[in-house]
Amino acid sequence: MDLLVREAHPNDAEAIVGIWNPIIATGLYTAVDTLLTVEAEREYILNFPQRGVFHVAVCRADHKVVGFQSMEPFATYTHAFDHVGVIGTYVDLSYRRQGIGKCLFDATFEAARRKGYEKIFTYVRADNVAALASYLRRGFQIVGTAQRHAKLNGTYVDEIIIERFL
Repeated sequence: MDLLVREAHPNDAEAIVGIWNPIIATGLYTAVDTLLTVEAEREYILNFPQRGVFHVAVCRADHKVVGFQSMEPFATYTHAFDHVGVIGTYVDLSYRRQGIGKCLFDATFEAARRKGYEKIFTYVRADNVAALASYLRRGFQIVGTAQRHAKLNGTYVDEIIIERFL
């Protein structure tokens, strides 16, 4: 698939919610259990941290947003963590396994280095084997497991803590 990876803009909010909400609705791939609104996503993009990295992957053939990845500073209340970002990666359910994640990671790693990040950190649901494998292929390493970290529909879900040094 021929992709353009670019910074997210407020007018991408509808497309991002169109990817996010079906993922949330499955109850399988993320610990997020609350559907998003286009307006809330637009506000999120407008207020995104200046040091953050927020990319969308756009299919060049039809200009459709097929994935997105965001990375925010780990903490803004102290400079001790200025070198650490927290990342999230989401690909449209009907476009998985087509290299979209790889393109997003490549662009985000480069932008993160330019912005002074040295480490990227995140959590992946322990039962989301495909997502964990994707992150591990990109050089992330498992740090540990946050047991019973999320409670979804009355069921506890462990989250795998992973990190990657740039």
